[in-house]
Amino acid sequence: MRVCASGAIAIEGQVVRIDQDTCQLAGSCVPACPHAAIDVVGDVARAVELAAEGNAVLILSIEAAVHFHPVAPEQVVNAAWAAGFAAVHHGVQGDELVAEEYARVLAEPGWGTMIRSTCPVIVGRVRHEYPELVPYLAPVATPLAAEVRYLKQLHGETVAIVFAGVCLAESPDVVDAALTFADLEQVLTQRGAEIRHQPRHYARIAGERRRFMSTPGGMPFPVLKEERQASRTFRKLRGFEHLERLRTAVVEHRLDLGFVDLLPCEGCLDHPLLGPPEELYWRRRLMEQTEPPRSALPVLDPSVHVRVGASYTVARNGHQAPEAEVDAVVRQIGLASNGQPWDCGACGYSTCRRFASAFLKGRAGFRQCPPYQERRAEEARREAAVDELTGLATYRVLRDRLTQELSRSRRSGDPFAVLFMDMDGFKRINDSHGHAAGSTVLAEVGRRLAEAVRATDTAARYGGDEFVVLLIRTDLTGAVHVAEVVRERLGGLGAALGYAATAVTASIGVATFNPETPEAADVLERADRALYRAKAAGGNQLATGD
Repeated sequence: MRVCASGAIAIEGQVVRIDQDTCQLAGSCVPACPHAAIDVVGDVARAVELAAEGNAVLILSIEAAVHFHPVAPEQVVNAAWAAGFAAVHHGVQGDELVAEEYARVLAEPGWGTMIRSTCPVIVGRVRHEYPELVPYLAPVATPLAAEVRYLKQLHGETVAIVFAGVCLAESPDVVDAALTFADLEQVLTQRGAEIRHQPRHYARIAGERRRFMSTPGGMPFPVLKEERQASRTFRKLRGFEHLERLRTAVVEHRLDLGFVDLLPCEGCLDHPLLGPPEELYWRRRLMEQTEPPRSALPVLDPSVHVRVGASYTVARNGHQAPEAEVDAVVRQIGLASNGQPWDCGACGYSTCRRFASAFLKGRAGFRQCPPYQERRAEEARREAAVDELTGLATYRVLRDRLTQELSRSRRSGDPFAVLFMDMDGFKRINDSHGHAAGSTVLAEVGRRLAEAVRATDTAARYGGDEFVVLLIRTDLTGAVHVAEVVRERLGGLGAALGYAATAVTASIGVATFNPETPEAADVLERADRALYRAKAAGGNQLATGD
């Protein structure tokens, strides 16, 4: 998830999937998946069909020389012809057209900030996630779009275009079929054109591979020669993280940054699908060895006129969640100690608000959020320790505390006492006034009981309308005194709640534990038996179990 810049990895329970509507085909998730479970697949069936018709043109990306190495580039082109493609081009014309347009635009005065728009991944990311930067995208088409326009002028509007390359981010919307290099090999095999069986020289006149003014990707070669990369009017940036910095500089600080050459990686040779990053320089050396000399004259056909300009609209990744709903999810996550959202990034999203938006779109779950999980675990521990209705300790806490107190008493020799209490008349209130009234009584009992004992003592709800108080370092005399105080406080509860004065009273059993007589019966059990004697005697009184 953390390597997916568009947040297209959705986690639903135990299932992880790619949201195709959000995915921008950057490819970074493919090598990052520890299970090698992600693959990129083009339209093989459609490409086979078009090749069989014999009227399709193949645009073979120049990175094919690296992918198919040690097979010669001439063999790949020959195999494409043998498979039925009418012509094979290498995208050079598109690069040349785009480079010419960039040179023209950059020569105009006063263009301020301009973000390179030849990378479809960057363009898609800006349009979907940073709409504030859309006006700063260069009004230039991508090289593939320019190449397609050029070839349709050259071969006719009805010609079918098949693209084979390493990056398929834009191609599904521009060409008739898009393929990875692995897909292309499959197409050629299905068409009976095995690459390794082809001659190592061109079987017919090949498409243009030389360049006049462009570099791969459509950058004008003169611009790269004239501008230092640390220039104030030329900035080379690599990586999606620069988009947020650009937004801050351009939109908030209103700075003119000049021409910003922004790509997600070091060009297509560094694309995640082409190989490990540590082999980048080997791939560059291989490309240098297969690249033909630069042409001394323009390589474009002067009779072919192509429009290379482009305009970009804002496009969101589906329905945008209302701000109020995003705020509600952020509140569920909770805030850090400084009162601000955590924004820790552990979930795979840079901010809690981005996570909340993905959550509302069904692309994320709270299981991804460590602060939320930690808060829920703390709440669960608190819920297990505190009775929700009365605010007193639960039976589980009482049991653990009683075990600790037995051990401590045996070590120190100090006695302790237990009060076992039951509410008289509680069933009549439940039957006459309803369970809501009974809950109100129990909540008030909890509040008064907590006020009557020390902070070091433990008051717990044993179950129903039964309560237990553990009094540390307390002998029988002290325990009886505390029991009387509690009984008197609870004796006025009925009148305070609007019932008869004797509607709610308490019967209490008192027992102590003396470490010098360890053979005595269980202290909690003795307090319980004393409670039954107090109830049998008429209630609203206390009895001791000693």
